[in-house]
Amino acid sequence: MSVEIHPTAIVEDGAQLGEDVSVGAFAFVGAQTTLGDGCRIHQRATVTGLTELGSEVEVFPGAVIGTAPQILGFKDDGTSRITIGKQTVIREHVTIHGGSPAHGGLTSVGDNCLMMVGAHIAHDCHVGDKCVFANNVALGGHIVVGDQVWMGGLAAVHQFCRIGRHAFVGGGAIVVADIIPYGSVIGNHAHLAGLNIVGMKRRGFSRQTIHDLRAAYRMLFAKEGTFSERVADAEESYGDCPELVEIIEFIRASKSRSLCLPE
Repeated sequence: MSVEIHPTAIVEDGAQLGEDVSVGAFAFVGAQTTLGDGCRIHQRATVTGLTELGSEVEVFPGAVIGTAPQILGFKDDGTSRITIGKQTVIREHVTIHGGSPAHGGLTSVGDNCLMMVGAHIAHDCHVGDKCVFANNVALGGHIVVGDQVWMGGLAAVHQFCRIGRHAFVGGGAIVVADIIPYGSVIGNHAHLAGLNIVGMKRRGFSRQTIHDLRAAYRMLFAKEGTFSERVADAEESYGDCPELVEIIEFIRASKSRSLCLPE
């Protein structure tokens, strides 16, 4: 099918547009942008910089994707870029900034994500597949978010934090430490409030898996013994549960990072 570009839109020479792309009134598409098949750029949206959108990405009015990172003294050497996966929806006034050359230059968002109104993804963040960020979620730089993470409105995450797969961040939470996979955090500063049981049930995790994770969670965050001892005990008792192994590997992956813990 043909590409549809509104007469008032600006699509700079060099932009690569796939089949069945539409660009709405007063929208802007920069010269280094690549739009996959079926992308829809609504009126007054901006996609610029070295930015690649996968197929069927939808960008709503007022969103700005691909501008320079908010770094003092930033100098673009041509490596600051963004990739966004297929069928991701970017709602009104979302902002996503390119990466910093000193750290590889890439900011990425996965497939089938939903970024609601006013969300911000800063430089060098890497967001997995099927994530949902509610209104005005804000990520600082260098944050890694696993697949199927849901974040409530107005949540904010400090730079360099890691958020494991299937985690849930409550609305208004201020996250300053890493969140284990399958964890659920709330509060300011955010603390671990248990496992994301609701999300796990919705995604079809077995009753046995949820039972084992609950038991291992209680063991991990008990008050007896050192944390390293509790990790070892949980691994010994429930090491045949792949989801627990994922949590333990997440904990051990970066000993320099603090974890969100229960109150």
